[in-house]
Amino acid sequence: MANLLRSGDTLLTAWSSLPSADLVDHLATTGFDAVTLDMQHGGHDERSVWDGLSAIINRQKCAVVRIPVGRNDMTSRALDMGADAIIAPMINSEEDARAFADAAKYPPLGSRSWGATRAQSLRGLEGGNKFLASANNETLALAMIETREAVTALDDILAVDGIDGVFVGPSDLSIGWTNGDRVDPTLDDMMKAIAMIASKTRDAGKLAGIFSMNPSDAPRFTQMGFQLIALGFETSLISAGAQRFIKAAKDGDQIDLDGGY
Repeated sequence: MANLLRSGDTLLTAWSSLPSADLVDHLATTGFDAVTLDMQHGGHDERSVWDGLSAIINRQKCAVVRIPVGRNDMTSRALDMGADAIIAPMINSEEDARAFADAAKYPPLGSRSWGATRAQSLRGLEGGNKFLASANNETLALAMIETREAVTALDDILAVDGIDGVFVGPSDLSIGWTNGDRVDPTLDDMMKAIAMIASKTRDAGKLAGIFSMNPSDAPRFTQMGFQLIALGFETSLISAGAQRFIKAAKDGDQIDLDGGY
């Protein structure tokens, strides 16, 4: 995943909130480049992350975990379970970023404890020292920028060794942007700030990601410089698919089914 993003590729990730390994496995069979398991607002816990990462990696897709707020212990655990990248919410300061990076990286960048046997096994990797030599570069620590405080501290966050990039949460950012008046991830007067986040991140030689509630916004975010783009929740995908099927049933429209009955 790290190599793909650093080579300039744009990756689309499905966003999994339901703790079902079967559903995660199905998401990984679709055209998404990655699947993100959400422990912050979604229902995923350590057991479902364990099972979900197996499903994603076995489908040869990129595996991402968003940890709960402040759960840096889960950063290293999810990496040991096989995650390619960790998204940490509410990183609002250099101090927050340093604590996150410390848990995500082995020395000399951090103090991550050794125990990645499962991550190596899932990918068929051998040799602990070979894995150790590449792990800091090949696993990503992405700090969420979703408050005014985080935007103000962006330069300091990006300067932290071990922070590989940022991931923008536009819904939370809009709440702070409007002083708690509304939640609107597409807020027009916030888009200049979002573009600035991407620009500064790229200028720092790091990676930028964002959550796109509406798929139609993805090209605009790509143009800004975001390379990891999350497209809604799996529940939204299911609802959109159901609506399409119901409309086809009522209108007599033909739908091309891939793997249907």
